[in-house]
Amino acid sequence: MVRRRAPGAGPGAPLTVRTLDPYGGDRATEGSPQTGGTLVIGNDREIISFDPTRQNSNLAATMVYDSLFKLMPDGTAQPYLAASMTSPDGGVTWRMGLRDGVRFSDGTPLDANAVIVNTQRHIDKAASPAHAFALRIMAMRAIDPLTVEFVLDGPMGDFPVVFAQPMSQGTLGMIVSPAALAQYGDDIASHPVGAGPFMLSNWVRDNKMELVRNPDYWQKGMPYLDGVEIRPLPDTESRYATMANGDVDAINGGFNTELVRAFANPDLRVYFGPGNGGVLNYFNFARAPFDDKRMREAAVAAMDPNALGAAFFSNQLIRAESLFDETSPYHTQQATDAWPKYDVARAKQLVDEYRASGGNPDFVYTTDRSSVPLGEFVQASMAAVGVKVEVRYFDLAEYAGRVLQGGDFDMASQIAAFDYPFPGISRVYTTGGSSNFGKYQNPQVDQLVLDASATQDAARRTSDYQQLELLLNQDVAVQWLSRSYLSTITKPQVKGIDRYITRDLFVAGTWIDRTQ
Repeated sequence: MVRRRAPGAGPGAPLTVRTLDPYGGDRATEGSPQTGGTLVIGNDREIISFDPTRQNSNLAATMVYDSLFKLMPDGTAQPYLAASMTSPDGGVTWRMGLRDGVRFSDGTPLDANAVIVNTQRHIDKAASPAHAFALRIMAMRAIDPLTVEFVLDGPMGDFPVVFAQPMSQGTLGMIVSPAALAQYGDDIASHPVGAGPFMLSNWVRDNKMELVRNPDYWQKGMPYLDGVEIRPLPDTESRYATMANGDVDAINGGFNTELVRAFANPDLRVYFGPGNGGVLNYFNFARAPFDDKRMREAAVAAMDPNALGAAFFSNQLIRAESLFDETSPYHTQQATDAWPKYDVARAKQLVDEYRASGGNPDFVYTTDRSSVPLGEFVQASMAAVGVKVEVRYFDLAEYAGRVLQGGDFDMASQIAAFDYPFPGISRVYTTGGSSNFGKYQNPQVDQLVLDASATQDAARRTSDYQQLELLLNQDVAVQWLSRSYLSTITKPQVKGIDRYITRDLFVAGTWIDRTQ
């Protein structure tokens, strides 16, 4: 467990937000799993689509599809639905072995052909969040029904990782039944058929989604639950109240306020790790005023982190001044030193210089409806240095789709957290990255990301990421606000939590202890 006082907290303020079981509970101490029951989860948004080639966050996707590989805390990708992945030539050619007997819930086999059909969809669809990684594949073939061979355009030591990502980050590892794809086409978004522990039973949008046990699941004896119900609860206050009142068994927490209260509530169980990246503001490099570095630096210099902690993070700000957490081997003090410091006089000077050169420093700030205090803080901070800010608030679904993906913003808040750097960094900070909503571009960053993912030399990879972190801070590529507060909060009787720090859950081994 990592314990540290949140830098945004006032002097002597007790620490409540801390790393606690970020990847799930200790199954050895939780007792023997019990079968039955339905797990009810409050989600922070309505799910958009089950199509892995469409950019969206989908809590249920892993439940329906599982994943060919699973990302471990040390950054390695271990076989899950798949059985193996090896490279005979240093990362150019990869051979994936599949488990014998795995079937989709429609009874058809999850075989080499299914993997090829699904991978080709990511190659063909430029909008897929995994498109950039799929394009690295120059050829693929079925050596036999349970073996797929991939030939890449160059060495890629991290290739197995792209089969282990959550849906929101772009993954080749969630496999849809080819028979279902042939039947539904693009409507697969609402009619998913996978080989995961659960099947979609009923979906009333903006009300609830019901999943039922897959009786032919590949892990014998699992899942333990009869079903999972997911309710969209986008309002943070209502979501936490529903959890605290016991109306749901778990919530997908996304904000500091619910996490701070959950840590203080002895009747709740918290799973949390801040990871790298975190809460940030995107600058839109495609238009004024933030296509000018002076205005990006001015925005950072104008905002007091301690005041931000009080305004928006319940005096429990886990401060961020660089891409990597201070405990990461990829972090350097040099990167921190390059980050602009809070300095109102400097901010005013930069704004005046920009205005004198003919620029208009006023801008529009966009964020979600749960972040009103953040919008007010940005507005007040910039007003103090002579910049007028209009704030616009959106529901999460509209915000993610129309605003961020559409690039319709000057400055916009977002959570871009990750544990292992690849492919999270590639998505957010490289040219054409699926989540590079601000259209930031630096050829050196692009090359360092490529080199780091290609090498199997740990020292070389570390050096690449350290250089990359420094470049991002020198460019003021985004505005770091804090580390992430993405959490899973449950009743104590919910056992077998198995999660990524992005909150994505592997629920085959989850169970409800009815003796409590």
